[in-house]
Amino acid sequence: MDLGLAGRTALVGGASSGLGLASAERLAAEGCRLAIWSRGEEALGRVAIELRDRHGVEVSVIAADSGEAGAAQRIAEAAEVALGRVDIVVLNAGGPPTVDPTQTDAAGWERAFQLLAITPIELATRLLPGMRERGWGRIVAILSSGVRQPIPELVYSNAGRGALMAWLKTTARAVARDGVTVNGVLPGRLETPRVESLDRGRAERSGRTVEAVRAEYFATIPAGRYGRPDEFGSYVAYLCSERASYQTGTFTAIDGGMISGLP
Repeated sequence: MDLGLAGRTALVGGASSGLGLASAERLAAEGCRLAIWSRGEEALGRVAIELRDRHGVEVSVIAADSGEAGAAQRIAEAAEVALGRVDIVVLNAGGPPTVDPTQTDAAGWERAFQLLAITPIELATRLLPGMRERGWGRIVAILSSGVRQPIPELVYSNAGRGALMAWLKTTARAVARDGVTVNGVLPGRLETPRVESLDRGRAERSGRTVEAVRAEYFATIPAGRYGRPDEFGSYVAYLCSERASYQTGTFTAIDGGMISGLP
């Protein structure tokens, strides 16, 4: 299927690894010019070289931390300098730490909301006017299954991403007539460094092996396995495409059937 993305420009967050990298990989394969950003400039540089070599597309690197105030302005300005215009924004950032939901503190909440709500909302808000003026744009946020089925030890993530989800849904209605779509994707448990870290932490806290923790999770997933990042990245690319021009304000789980409730 031709997704109609050749020559489009995309800004992808958290692209040094995991789901951000998988999304950048798929968009590059479709012919998008990329600006990728995350905290780790060295890792981003390696990713950029690999993407250029594999797909023959332009890839620019922006080092920034979504947890810092002012990051959105720096990212938006750097992306527009590198790409000239930004057609597609994939909002994505690393997750906050695990915590007992009865033992949170103000500093943790401030950090979580800056990381997961304030920076992505500000970034998208800065880039929306150009999309609306040109009559075409895509905003796709990588969220979490926790916004629909809260994850007990990830209360900072559940709440921060939930706030972003509310903004996305509200904004989707405001910009739909301008040719801009706004959607979210809810990953379940996929084979990423983040999930590996969470599994390892759970194993250490419970005195079990990582293999035992994974087996426990497998039993809760109807597909019986963790997902592959490329499966996720393919859906993100679809949402960014011409083929998804009538889909907006949606939040789709890529979770192997793990979420038990209705949408």
